[in-house]
Amino acid sequence: MKLLVTGAAGFIGSNFVRLVLDTDPTVQVTVLDALRYSGNLSTMADFLPRIRFVRGEIQDRGLVDQVLREYHVTHLVNFAAESHNDRSLLDNSSFVQTNTLGVQVLLEAARKHGLERILHVSTDEVYGSIADGEFTEESPLKPNTPYSASKAGGDLLCRSHWVSFQTPVIVTRGGNTYGPYHYPEKLIPFFMVRLLSGKRVPLYGEGLQVREWIHVKDHASGIWTALNKGEPGQVYNVGDVNERQNREVVDFLLSQLGLDSTYVKKIPDPRQGAHDARYSMNASKLQALGWRPSTGFEDGLEDTVKWYCDNEEWWRPIVQNESYKAFVRAFYGRSLGDDL
Repeated sequence: MKLLVTGAAGFIGSNFVRLVLDTDPTVQVTVLDALRYSGNLSTMADFLPRIRFVRGEIQDRGLVDQVLREYHVTHLVNFAAESHNDRSLLDNSSFVQTNTLGVQVLLEAARKHGLERILHVSTDEVYGSIADGEFTEESPLKPNTPYSASKAGGDLLCRSHWVSFQTPVIVTRGGNTYGPYHYPEKLIPFFMVRLLSGKRVPLYGEGLQVREWIHVKDHASGIWTALNKGEPGQVYNVGDVNERQNREVVDFLLSQLGLDSTYVKKIPDPRQGAHDARYSMNASKLQALGWRPSTGFEDGLEDTVKWYCDNEEWWRPIVQNESYKAFVRAFYGRSLGDDL
C-alpha cells in the first residue's frame, strides 16, 4: 500500500500514522499538511524520519495531482480539516474552503489517478443533536454550526461521487475524541493546559451537554479497519459507548490534578442555540468488520491527563503563540475577563 494521509500533523491524523507504521511497516506513507494553526511538525517528530512529508493544502489541485502521481499513491485518508465549532462562529470561510472544496479536489484527484480507496474522515456532528436513542449511518444530516455544515458538505460530495462516478470512497464519522497530541482548543486539552497553567476554565452554562467519548487510538484503529475492510460507498460510525456530561469530564480532570471547583468559571453558552445538547452513535456496522474499542474512558482520560502533565514542552509553545492567544481573547475575552 502506498498511502497518502492528509492532515497528519494534527491530532487524529498523527495518531493514525503511528498506528499504521506500527501495524504494517511495509506501508509507504506520505503526508500532505498545510501546517495551519493546529498542525505542527512537533506532533510528527517521532515518526517524521519514516515518512515523506509535503507541505501544502488539499485545495491546491496541482499539488495534490503532483503528489499522487510522483509517489504512485494507491490509498488516501483525508484528515485535513478546519475543526472547531467555536472558531467557525468567528469566521467560517476557511471551513468551507478546506472541509468542502478540499474534499472535492481530493475526490476528483482520486478519480483521475485511479486510487484503490479514498477514505474521508468526518464527525458525528454532521447529524446534529439527538435527545434520545442513537444516530445510525442512515440518520439525516442536520448540522447546526458552520463547522459541522462544512463537514456535511464534504460527506455529501463523497456520496455523490460514489453514486455518479463509482469513486471508491468511504466515509467515517467519529465521536468526540481525546488523547495525546490534541491541539488545546477542544474541551479536554484546552482545560488541561489552562489548569496546568493555574488558570480557571470556562464551562458553558451548567455543563449539561452530553458527549460520547472515544480514545484517539480506538478512533484511529476504526479508520484503519474501515479503510481495509469497509465497502466503497458506505459510511461507518466510529464511536464508543462513553456518554458523559461535560461537567462530569471537568470534575474528573480537577480530581486528577488535585484541584477543586473554584477553578471552574461558568459562563453563558457562546454557541447558544447552535450548541448540540447530545451526541450518540451506533457503531455496530463497523463492529461487524471486526473492530472494537479497547480503551476504557476513565483509564484513557487518566492517561491523557498524565500525558499533558509530562509533555509541557509540546503544548507550552502552542499556547504562547500569538495566534493562539488571539483566538482565546476573541472568543473568551468577555466571559473570562481577568482569568484570560
